[in-house]
Amino acid sequence: MNHFTSIEDVDHPQKLVQQVIELKDNPLFSERGKQKTVGLIFFNPSLRTRLSTQKAALNLGMDVIVLNINKDSWKVEFEDGTVMDGDTQEHIKDTVKVISSYCDILGVRSFATLKDQREDYEERVLNNFLNYSSVPVISLESATLHPLQSLTDMATIAASGIPKPKVVLSWAPHPKALPQAVANSFLQWSPAIDADVVLAHPEGYELSDTFAGGISVTHNQEEAFADADFIYAKNWSSYTAYGETPAVDGDWTITAGKMELTNRAQFMHCLPIRRNVVAADSVIDRSLVYQQAKNREYAAQAVLHNLLETL
Repeated sequence: MNHFTSIEDVDHPQKLVQQVIELKDNPLFSERGKQKTVGLIFFNPSLRTRLSTQKAALNLGMDVIVLNINKDSWKVEFEDGTVMDGDTQEHIKDTVKVISSYCDILGVRSFATLKDQREDYEERVLNNFLNYSSVPVISLESATLHPLQSLTDMATIAASGIPKPKVVLSWAPHPKALPQAVANSFLQWSPAIDADVVLAHPEGYELSDTFAGGISVTHNQEEAFADADFIYAKNWSSYTAYGETPAVDGDWTITAGKMELTNRAQFMHCLPIRRNVVAADSVIDRSLVYQQAKNREYAAQAVLHNLLETL
């Protein structure tokens, strides 16, 4: 594994999922990363991703540098050939080349703008890091994918030991327009476990066929919940009417009543979660969300461990 930006970077995804489970059961603290430095670069806010990756690096003996772009550093220009006489002070190619010279591994986090579908799905920020970095790059979330979260989610589900569980990825309400990254990534990683995956969302919230192609889809949330073993809730804005939030018929909030339709399903969410909007308090408080959050540490550690082996 030379980088970690999607499942496509991983030769054996099932093996990596199992490594996360093994770390969860037997936390490993080692000196494999001694005298190595990971740089964590954030274009957007982060809580779990930042802290879990820092903790994972420390577990391996690594040093950690954290940089918040546009807050701790100069404002970055992305366009090639630009006459930089405006409000940007440093070009992305210079930024990445310099940062990667100080680090052995780089992690970068950025979000979709939800304004230009082509630009977002071309992954401008992430690809600039891949193009100009002299060291391996980890995606800490990008415009279209969140691989560390999805690796965590697959390991959380697989650790249950339920043979071929029914897993429902359900759209849920949110007051803001959100990217499709978590949902896209969840579907991309789902073949890494033996599960029956169902995608439930209102009309108008279809995902890209790149990620949803071949997945069972329904616009009936309660029908999807029947006999489910896991309910994974997430909001996303429209892909086809890019970044928009079309009106939705019915109530898609996850309630205790809806959970009763399942096979005693466990509720999952990547956090942060809007309580009593995405899901009711009673659902969240009896869920796997905190275990998921803890498992982020083991997922990051497994990825860092594998990348360190290539150095």
